[in-house]
Amino acid sequence: MTDPVATEPARRGSGASAALPVLLLAVAALCLWASSRMTWVRVDSQDGLGDARSTALNGATWAAATTPLALTLLAAIAASFAVRGWALRVVGLLVALVAVVAVVPAVSLLVGGADAERAGRLADLPGRAEVLGATSYPLPALLVVVGAVLALVAAVGLIRKAGASKGLSSRYSAPAARREEATRRAADAEPPSQRVIWDALDAGEDPTEDDQPGADDLDNRPDDPTTRR
Repeated sequence: MTDPVATEPARRGSGASAALPVLLLAVAALCLWASSRMTWVRVDSQDGLGDARSTALNGATWAAATTPLALTLLAAIAASFAVRGWALRVVGLLVALVAVVAVVPAVSLLVGGADAERAGRLADLPGRAEVLGATSYPLPALLVVVGAVLALVAAVGLIRKAGASKGLSSRYSAPAARREEATRRAADAEPPSQRVIWDALDAGEDPTEDDQPGADDLDNRPDDPTTRR
């Protein structure tokens, strides 16, 4: 028999731990999406026909995978509710891979700055244009780093959730299965443990009863010819 008062805190803790990866994935996806709309690099160029111009490159252009990776994290949220066990571990590993792929261009920009030649190609400048310089903006790259860290933490949470769900499923088995197990142990004449006693009581049986005939059985047993006078 399961004490509902004792199991209520455990259920609340399990629900909170299960909701945390979902929340982290949502925030991580929001970070990547917001970063894809922000300006990562600004290119200054001169085409020789007019004044110098400045072209802004947002995250969707400089780090083209940012938006698809954000959508992948959203898909991982739906998958975390739909799968269990080893499949949930696979989702966790995919989330970790997404985090690594997303953080590479951000770290590259923060460490090495913007490559002027690459910026000129991405800005789609005319052939006669000359790139004067490229200015990088660290804020959107830092936002991607934050999202990647949150995604990694969520990946660890999903993997741990997969193991915890397996343990809970074996611990809280169906009442019919528990009654069947209690009956099997009784049939095998195993010494009844405390869990067996509670399962038997839950099944409506008295574990203290033995197989010795009671008074009613003695009254209903056939007459012994040797006892007749």
